[in-house]
Amino acid sequence: MASNARIKAKPKTWSLLGDVRRKPSPYEVVTSNFHTHFRRDPQPFEHPGMPLNGWYLQHREGSPFQVDDWEQFRDPFKLTYKDYVASQDEREVFVDKLIDQHECAESAPNLNPEWVATLERFFVPLRFPLHILQMTGLYVGQMAPSSFITNCANFQAADEMRRIQRLAYWTKVLANAHGDRLASTEVARTAWEQDPLWQPLREALERLLIAYDWGESFAALNLVVKPLLDTLLNVQFAALAGQNGDEFLRSLFTDFGEDSKRSQTWSAALVRYSIERDPQLKDVLLSWIAQWQPLMLEAVGGLGQLLEKAPKPIAAVDLTEAVTATQHEYLQACGLLDPPGDEQ
Repeated sequence: MASNARIKAKPKTWSLLGDVRRKPSPYEVVTSNFHTHFRRDPQPFEHPGMPLNGWYLQHREGSPFQVDDWEQFRDPFKLTYKDYVASQDEREVFVDKLIDQHECAESAPNLNPEWVATLERFFVPLRFPLHILQMTGLYVGQMAPSSFITNCANFQAADEMRRIQRLAYWTKVLANAHGDRLASTEVARTAWEQDPLWQPLREALERLLIAYDWGESFAALNLVVKPLLDTLLNVQFAALAGQNGDEFLRSLFTDFGEDSKRSQTWSAALVRYSIERDPQLKDVLLSWIAQWQPLMLEAVGGLGQLLEKAPKPIAAVDLTEAVTATQHEYLQACGLLDPPGDEQ
């Protein structure tokens, strides 16, 4: 006799995602619920006396940047490590061919010596601030409450290393053409540590390294510091390089701009997600932006003065206005500022 008792369905292998009615994507399978230590009671990790527990409890669980459930956030690009490597491999092939083309054409030896002098003061020291962007991106990834956020931050940090490696290579190419001085660590470090026009950015970034609250670190890096610096480099400096006959750097930094767009896309998605979950977080994020914005505007102004000395220069005030206008549009896309026509 058949039983009328309802047979309970066995849990699916993806039941950790909750009561879902569909098969999860590969992206969700390899990304979901890896941060088992987040909000774990009584402490993130097993040993109660471990100092790392206090660090996470203070700077992650204790951050004002909190929502009820971070696991529902999704990277707009839904990147897995495999996807990221495949997409960046294509970009690296392009850059390899770009370098081959300009080395064969002897682009570096044919640069205007006055432009090379500008590169010595502006381009060569870039390795230092860009390393800080990479380090902070990794910190955000390490402290993030969900692996869906961690992966985005880690891919962003990998983008920074990609940029640093390419700039280091081209610095050596410039040194081979215009003197070993350009490849000297001492020359680059002296500019970074002692040139008055670099010091506002150095101060801002050294402060960024000790912004330990994960929410503040994210907001400072991805809503203020990186958007302003990326626009200055990938848009304004790229255009200036083209004006001064440096087609290689124009093309290279324009390519880096694609990485910056991905960073801003996932960051804007995270901001909108958090505000939808808790509208009060808008004020939390705006307070951090207000704290970091003056530091970075002073930094942009200093770098602008460096670029004013190029053979075919751009006015520092014009550069600052263009960079801040782009950031304003970005913050509007994040839902943090009113769009044009909606200001109260």
